[in-house]
Amino acid sequence: MAELSREAGLEEQEQSRREARAHRILDAAATLILRWGYNKTTIEDISREAGVAKGTIYLHWKTREDLFGALMKREKMVLTEDVQQRVAQDPEGQTLRGLFRHSALALLKRPLLKAVLLRDMDVIGKLVHREHSSELYQEKLQGFIVYLEYLREHRLVRTDMSMFAQVYTLSAIFMGFFLIAPLMPEEYMLSDEELARWLAEAVQRALVLNGADMSDEARVASHAFGQYLDRDRAASQQMFQQEVE
Repeated sequence: MAELSREAGLEEQEQSRREARAHRILDAAATLILRWGYNKTTIEDISREAGVAKGTIYLHWKTREDLFGALMKREKMVLTEDVQQRVAQDPEGQTLRGLFRHSALALLKRPLLKAVLLRDMDVIGKLVHREHSSELYQEKLQGFIVYLEYLREHRLVRTDMSMFAQVYTLSAIFMGFFLIAPLMPEEYMLSDEELARWLAEAVQRALVLNGADMSDEARVASHAFGQYLDRDRAASQQMFQQEVE
């Protein structure tokens, strides 16, 4: 029995070291992509940055694309966790305004995901097409559509425009605030907090009926969306765990 316990302990230690090494490799990949871009970042570069042998990386991922896929899974998992924490700490976090404000703030802290959202070819390169067409991206969008359908059913948002128009409008508002930033004169630049605040305000004014987002029904809808985020995070964690085991 003692021998079995000892073996289990050694396996746990080895697994912990393996996971720590995988995270170190992914940290190195993230650093280099932001520095040089996806297309110019090689496995050799990552191995040097991470301080591991090139062959060690292939113990975790068979191809360069698999490594970057794991990196994006981790980024999305961390983003979801960040949004959930921000929403939980804000009394108005579960309103539509709150969800968009905290989503924007969380995204501002994840430059790789921001590059994917904006299709920044200098940073993400060919990876951007893969990420936008992936099943995970489609699932995230579908989860929000279910939430929006609930709001429409209970007349918590405008119903004089189609759901497709609302999804388009929400996407345009969200992406527009990020796309316009590099083009604005310095004196017109907003802080992260201001950008997130006014982005959420634009969503509020475009879609939400006066006072509706503070109703009990709206909070139930937001709670349902929170449950979707829980499932999404759990699925992302499981998928990422398989990457590092």
